[in-house]
Amino acid sequence: MGVNSLRVMGILTPTLALPHQGGGNRFLDTVRLLIVAWWSVAAGAAFAQGYPAKPMRMLVGFPAGSSLDTAARIVGGKLSELLRQNIIIDNRAGAAGNIATEIAARARPDGYTLLMGANGALAINPAMYGAKLPFDTVKDLAPISKVADVANILVVNVQSSANSVEQLIALAKAGPLLGGSSGIGSPGHLALELFNMMASTKIVHVSYKASVPALIDVMAGNIHLIFSTAATAAPLIKAGKLKGLGVTALKRSMLLPELPTISETGLAGFEVSGWYGVLAPAGTPRPIINQLNAAIVTALQMPDVRQSMLAQGFEISPSTPEEFGTFIRAEIAKWGRVVKYSGAKAN
Repeated sequence: MGVNSLRVMGILTPTLALPHQGGGNRFLDTVRLLIVAWWSVAAGAAFAQGYPAKPMRMLVGFPAGSSLDTAARIVGGKLSELLRQNIIIDNRAGAAGNIATEIAARARPDGYTLLMGANGALAINPAMYGAKLPFDTVKDLAPISKVADVANILVVNVQSSANSVEQLIALAKAGPLLGGSSGIGSPGHLALELFNMMASTKIVHVSYKASVPALIDVMAGNIHLIFSTAATAAPLIKAGKLKGLGVTALKRSMLLPELPTISETGLAGFEVSGWYGVLAPAGTPRPIINQLNAAIVTALQMPDVRQSMLAQGFEISPSTPEEFGTFIRAEIAKWGRVVKYSGAKAN
C-alpha cells in the first residue's frame, strides 16, 4: 500500500494509494474523503493550538458610546487579557447594523474577525429587508456565545393617568395614543407592534431618528409612550421625569427591582429583550469557536466584567454555540411574525 500526499489547511497530509476495488474508483474516493476529513479536523485542532497569533478585530454595527459598543469594549477588553492578543473594536455604523454584519459575514473565517451582534441586525432585519439583506444570519455567520440580554422599560409621561399596563391598554382602546421609537424596524418599534398585537390595541407609531428625541417628547407630553432601554430609562424614572409601567423581559430589571414586568401586570407572556452576542464568519474552524466560547464564558463570570455589565443594565447570559444558534433562529421566526403583522418595511 503506497502513500501519496496532499495539503489540508497548509499541513501535508497522507492519502493512501489503494489497489483497485470493484465498482470503479468509488471505494478509493470514499477512503480518501474520509482521510481528508479526519486530517481536516486534526489540522483545525493544530491551528487552534497556535491561535491567536496576531491582533483580532471585533466589528460593531453602531457608533462609539452606544450600548452595543459598550458591551463590545467590556467583553473585548477582557478577552484581550485572556487570549493575550489585542482586540481592536471596529465601529462600522449604519444601515441598522447591516454594514458591520455584512463585513463579518464576508470576512476570512480564520478567527481573527469577530462580530458583536445584536437582535436588530441579526433577527429583525431579515424580515425587514427580505431579499435585499446582504447576508444570511444563519448561513453566513457562526454563533460563538450569547453575551447579554438588555431589558427595555415601557415608560409614559409623569402626568399620564395610566399607572399600570392594564390602565394603559384601557386608555389605548378608548382613544388614539402615540408611541415613539428610534426608527422603523428598530427594537423599540417592534416592541410597540408586539404590544399592539397581543393587547389588541392600535397605538400609532411615531418614528424618530434616535431614541433621545423620542424620550424628550414623552417627557414633554408630545407623545404618550416609548419602550426605552433600562439603562437609559432607570435614571429618568428615579428622577421623577418619566413613569415606568413595566419591564419588557420576563424577569425584573436589577436597575429597578421594584418595577414589575409587563407579563406580570396585564399582558401575560409579553417578552421583548434586546440581546448581544459574539459571532464569527461561517466556516471558522470548530476548535477556534470552542476556544473563543470558553474565553467569553470565563470573561463573563469575572467580577469586574459582571460589575461593569450590570452597571449598564446588561443581564449576563452566556451560552454554548449551539444554544445561541437555536436562540437566533427562534428570534428570527418570532420577529418575522411581528413584522408581517405590522406591515413594517425598511426605508
